[in-house]
Amino acid sequence: MADVVQYRLERMVNELDDLERRGIFTRREINEIVKQRRKFEYRLKRPSPLKQDYLAYIEYETQLDSLRRLRKKSVARQLRNQGIDENKKKMKKSVSDFAGVVRIVDIYRLAVTRYKGDIDLWFRYLEFCREKRHGRMKKVLAQAIRFHPKVPGLWIYAAAWEFDHNLNVAAARALMQSGLRVCPTSEELWIEYLRMELTYLNKLKARKVALGEDEGTLVRDKKVAGEKQWRDGNEDLFMSLNEEKENNESNVENKETRGKVDVFREQGFSILKAIYSGAIEALPSSLNLRKKFFEILDALDLAHSEEMHEQILSEMKRDFSTEPEYWDWLARLEFDPEVIEGMSDELVLSQTEKAIQVYEEALKVMPSAKVFDNYTRFMMDVILLQKGEKEILELSGPYATYISHLLGIYEKAKAIGCITEDLAYQYVSFYLQLGRLDEARNLADKLCREIFSDSTRLWLLKASLEVRHVTKDSLSSPTKADLLSIFGLLEDVLPKISVSKAESLWIMALKLFSSQKEYFEKLVGLSIVSISKDGDSDNGFSLSSAIVNFVLQNDGIQSAREMYKRFLALPHPGLAIYRNCIDLETNLASVGDKDGLVNARKLFESALSTYGQNLSLWQNYHRLETKMGTSETASAVHWRARKILKDSTALFTSDLSKCVYI
Repeated sequence: MADVVQYRLERMVNELDDLERRGIFTRREINEIVKQRRKFEYRLKRPSPLKQDYLAYIEYETQLDSLRRLRKKSVARQLRNQGIDENKKKMKKSVSDFAGVVRIVDIYRLAVTRYKGDIDLWFRYLEFCREKRHGRMKKVLAQAIRFHPKVPGLWIYAAAWEFDHNLNVAAARALMQSGLRVCPTSEELWIEYLRMELTYLNKLKARKVALGEDEGTLVRDKKVAGEKQWRDGNEDLFMSLNEEKENNESNVENKETRGKVDVFREQGFSILKAIYSGAIEALPSSLNLRKKFFEILDALDLAHSEEMHEQILSEMKRDFSTEPEYWDWLARLEFDPEVIEGMSDELVLSQTEKAIQVYEEALKVMPSAKVFDNYTRFMMDVILLQKGEKEILELSGPYATYISHLLGIYEKAKAIGCITEDLAYQYVSFYLQLGRLDEARNLADKLCREIFSDSTRLWLLKASLEVRHVTKDSLSSPTKADLLSIFGLLEDVLPKISVSKAESLWIMALKLFSSQKEYFEKLVGLSIVSISKDGDSDNGFSLSSAIVNFVLQNDGIQSAREMYKRFLALPHPGLAIYRNCIDLETNLASVGDKDGLVNARKLFESALSTYGQNLSLWQNYHRLETKMGTSETASAVHWRARKILKDSTALFTSDLSKCVYI
């Protein structure tokens, strides 16, 4: 291994001598470069070099070459000040100007030889060759495709390089067609092949236009198309002042340009139709592929575009009429609320009605929860189009009717049994957005009792609505009847939901009943039942800790201690309860409470009797004794931990190793 490394380093002598002779690097810097390269070379000659070893070497050489170029420019500026003629030879390109790139290419070659299956590494290699315009690009592409013929991205990359860099359309087309033979089910490959052919055709047309032999472009002007669509829909509003003259002029113009323009438009249509037929045959069940073809067709001005539009739409309806995604796409094709720039209110309303008709047809064909979900999202987008989420109540005119229409959709989904938990949650939340709290409460109660009795989200929402209803008037305190009603609901809800999922509801309930002794005591009873069943979180929300903190703030230290003793009296108290109680006593001891340290020690001993193999518990115990105890007590904890855990290395990697014992 050493001989190979030494041989590779000796091959760098000419390059390093050239760098020193030119004054780009000093002798000391060159020694450091040799040292670093030796280190990297030894890494690569290990029995199993890592991918990161190659990448680190490449990164170092890339930065070194960048520094060399900067130093060379600096030296050139200095030489120009001294007189450029006498130093021309010194600034000519030499071995050091090429050695860096050659070395990086060589490292990449070794890397892809070692990790042939790493696609990311191959693409890094290709990008480097493309950026540096290295002559190995074609060879590397051939190697990558040979090892990974089933990766469509490589075929696309190779074709793009031939098309853009080499301007070789025939080679690019051959690569794309070879890729399609190997990967006939790649949507991306079919789409990029179509884009490439149409781009080439558009370039030919642009060249004709530049020579004055043609006019226009294959790319459709969206603004003009939109104006034409609106004008066609409102043609009764327009009347030509000299219709006959305009018709004659347009006929003459069409006769002169039809022969030139139609050649490219016809050819573009033929290309699209041929590729579309092949793609559909290879991927008959891909809705996404049809959508992309339709978008490309919509963006181009080709011959027979309208016929092709109708063909694609009819075939999509035939093949995908049972898929909700198709109906959603078709409706948003009529009107997309995210694209309204330059549209008048009348046009927006007209297009919205067309989209609504599509959704209604979808519900007749296949009434499903997914169709309802898409429909409601669309209507919500339309409503929020004019006003923000907090200003829905300010809607007026035709847009206000969409609110009742959306509520009707939710109700219809509920009536025919297509409402899901998510739709039900949106239904109740929409009433809240409208400020109709009582209706939201009634709806949530009905949904929870009749349809979603096991839905955590809806029960939580219902409980929060009840609490909001009781506390909405901040000037008056809740009545006994209100408190009784809410607590009755909590008794129904909280036992059904795990502590971790009901965190917000527990906090809300503790705040509401913190000053109500009777109800708070009952709430503690519920918490004990929940913790016994589900446990208390050791990382996230801790219910026992939250209750103890509420008691500490309201009733003082002694009451808090009595409360956590109740949790510790459970049959199998979790480690989280011990940790929370220990944290409480430790904090009290740190502020001068006399009993805090004693109680903390008792809690540690009690916890270790059950969780004696827990390393972090021993570490915390030792940390407590180190800060608040004596060296003897800390030493005793240390040796007990080593004896029980039987792993001194784990202890010495912790805070225990920081203490020196005499």
